[in-house]
Amino acid sequence: MFTLSGVSKTYGDTVALGTTDLELRVGRTTALIGPSGCGKSTLLRIMNGLVLPDRGSVVFDGEAVTPESASYLRRRMGYVIQEGGLFPHMTAARNVTLMAQQSGWDVARTKTRLDALAELTQFPKNALDRYPSQLSGGQRQRISLMRALMLDPDALLLDEPLGALDPMVRYDLQTELREIFRDLGKTVVMVTHDLSEAAYFGDDIVLMLDGAIEQRGTMNDLHNTPASSFVQAFIRAQRRRADA
Repeated sequence: MFTLSGVSKTYGDTVALGTTDLELRVGRTTALIGPSGCGKSTLLRIMNGLVLPDRGSVVFDGEAVTPESASYLRRRMGYVIQEGGLFPHMTAARNVTLMAQQSGWDVARTKTRLDALAELTQFPKNALDRYPSQLSGGQRQRISLMRALMLDPDALLLDEPLGALDPMVRYDLQTELREIFRDLGKTVVMVTHDLSEAAYFGDDIVLMLDGAIEQRGTMNDLHNTPASSFVQAFIRAQRRRADA
């Protein structure tokens, strides 16, 4: 679904992402994990064209992500950020259906899709007319996920979608999200700094450190790597970041 070849990004003297090659297979969930500032979010935003790499190329489902193509290709990529990123002056329903309306969907089609997504995410329909400030943190994240799924995208990109939630709400949403990912069979890329969350969601796990990919594989593959287990590598990454 995604092929990144030699992509890199710097901001002034800061290397946000070193030269990186990465392929992500269709229908699998990939967890990008590592300490804060290691390049996970930059990599995710390069994938959907919100950030243009200084060098290298990104191909999404056979088509290059360029300044010209990024806008319409993003309609095939649902995007969820931490704390939802909802428009505070719009109701929950309006937040979810905004892109459908911008894309010219009629009222009946839009409502049918909205109802289906509310059922999928177990969002109470009587809360769709509320504003984000009137919703709980878990409800706001459900609305953000519904918005990302509205146009039935081929891929879902999630940037620490559960990071701001309290532990009990987070646990409930983790369970529901994994079931949704499995039911829909979409290509999912999730940024997290939580090792257990990466293991729970990820078919493939990519450990990043200082703008580079340190290790990649399934959790079993990485645990059984003779030279350096995934957990050991992650602990080293955290210690290096703390020492810096």
